[in-house]
Amino acid sequence: MCEADKVMNQLPGKLHFVGVGGIGMSALAQMARSLGHEVTGSDRALHAPENAPIFQALCAQGVRLCEQDGSVYESFTPDAIVYSTAIEEDNPDFRRAPEGTERMHRSVALERSICELHAQTSFAVTGTCGKTSVSAWLAEALANLGQDPGVITGGLINAFRSETLAGNYRKGAGDYFVIEADESDKSLLNYPTDAALILNIGTDHYSKEELARVFGEFAAKTARIAVLEERAYRTICEFRGDNFLPGHLETLLFSTETGAPESVGGHRVICLDSFSSTKDGAYAAIDGHAEIRLPGPGFYTAANALAVYTALLTLGFAPCDAIRSVETFHGVWRRFNAAGVNSRGARVFDDYAHNVEKILSCIEAGRELSSGRVFALFQPHGYKPFGFMREELFSALERNLGSNDRFILMPVYYAGGSSSFSPTAEEVAAEYREKSQHPERYLTFPDRQSAQEYLREQSAAGDVILVMGARDNSLSNWARTIALTT
Repeated sequence: MCEADKVMNQLPGKLHFVGVGGIGMSALAQMARSLGHEVTGSDRALHAPENAPIFQALCAQGVRLCEQDGSVYESFTPDAIVYSTAIEEDNPDFRRAPEGTERMHRSVALERSICELHAQTSFAVTGTCGKTSVSAWLAEALANLGQDPGVITGGLINAFRSETLAGNYRKGAGDYFVIEADESDKSLLNYPTDAALILNIGTDHYSKEELARVFGEFAAKTARIAVLEERAYRTICEFRGDNFLPGHLETLLFSTETGAPESVGGHRVICLDSFSSTKDGAYAAIDGHAEIRLPGPGFYTAANALAVYTALLTLGFAPCDAIRSVETFHGVWRRFNAAGVNSRGARVFDDYAHNVEKILSCIEAGRELSSGRVFALFQPHGYKPFGFMREELFSALERNLGSNDRFILMPVYYAGGSSSFSPTAEEVAAEYREKSQHPERYLTFPDRQSAQEYLREQSAAGDVILVMGARDNSLSNWARTIALTT
């Protein structure tokens, strides 16, 4: 892989990661280290207790951690500084870097790292929703099939976590390497893959037309295999034309729609035959197989299982083996994780949901488990994405919230990279109340303690409390605190 221009595209030998504690950056730092590169990393939240598992794993793998004050250069001269879009220009590690030190965006570092892989088949998973869970599930399913897969993803895979492994990267020694491909900066177009899986096209980062263009180009560039959700395939066809996929690709579609056709555009469609959910569990039947118990609630879990099963078929695994491998999945940290039951009898869950579709999916999963109300607390993960989603989120909540449910906006989490500190949670909550026929459903609190006090007074047995938001690992601790103190 990547034989042409190999020297030009080689990852430098000595790398310094700015913001190494981020879920994507920490995975990439582990990957670079496992490929033999010398790696250091700094983070402004180096001593935050919620990040300790990631930092401990980085240290165990030989990544040297330091304060984000430029002091790293006193004992280490990197060939390149790896950074993400969230890093501001005035960051001390930028300002104090030796003159002429190369700056390398994380997407370029990932591209070059992928070029160094020895796996025979790289399988990249993308989409606006579910790509972390599906890439993790596909990697675990391959392990269940006796393979030794590698994986890099934006979540901590529970099956692969240990004292020395954070869980968002695993080198593997087998034929397969699974990649979570990020559409937010279009970096998925930069690196070559053998297989592509496109889960959906929703509301995140770009317009549907632009996402269709990006995902269509991504699928067309893959070497051997394309797996697409049927509606996403139709959307790409609408904007790019029916023949956007090269004829040499092995292509399968999958659909969760009732009455989906057996084929679309000459491509076979793998179908979800049924889905059911009770307080005792969720179940699905796929592609004519007997019903299996899903590892968690929510219709999206059935959709993810279907995507993984379809991907395994394209890799040549027998249908019966593929379905068995899908049945066991230990999940991903902060993907509808149970945090406990509070003193009033309400169940508390922690989830990474941060865009419209993910928030709705999380609320729907909570409702499956609730015999009362759903209290959905959402902490936006930046001002720009919050502003981007505010209109569509309101419309979706109006259609999907129950009459007694409550949607609680928490103050925006600022992780850097923005020059605007608008809109605020207070502004958006006020806007929602003004426009809604049910203004009582929309609340905001200035701090977590105030929200906890409200939940202590209002929640009851049978209710479900959801804590949602991205990039801030302290939300997981807060979910457990809500369960303990309310």
